[in-house]
Amino acid sequence: MKDKSTKKGGGKLLATLGIIAVVALAAFIFFKFFFVFGSGVKAGELNLFVYKGYVFKTYEGRLIQAGYNSQNSNATIQSNEFNFSVKSESVAKQLERCTGKMVELHYKEYLGTLPWRGMTKYVVDSVYSVSTINEPTDLPVVIPGEVL
Repeated sequence: MKDKSTKKGGGKLLATLGIIAVVALAAFIFFKFFFVFGSGVKAGELNLFVYKGYVFKTYEGRLIQAGYNSQNSNATIQSNEFNFSVKSESVAKQLERCTGKMVELHYKEYLGTLPWRGMTKYVVDSVYSVSTINEPTDLPVVIPGEVL
């Protein structure tokens, strides 16, 4: 015949392991989807801003940043894309009219994405500045073969 104290001890162990598993799962979900891993500011030309999705409609954007390619021995100019999501309706309304303009955006970086938060792990939460792209109009005209 089995001792009742051994039976109770096994049930307590199982309950303790269950509680530890639930706490570990909650910690994993928090750090993967809700913990802000980093934040910062990106600046560049707003190339694309759309509202899309099958079930969860989210605002998605693309910022083009100019820079130098340091991987090659000769320094060539390249563009870097910064894809981001926006969950705030007021920030989205600001960005809807800024396509083709230079913008400075503050973002938060998460370790994972959630379908209702956006398609990327970068979520823009505010717009610092918006300016038009100034193209120089007084450059000299250079004719091939002519020396300045």
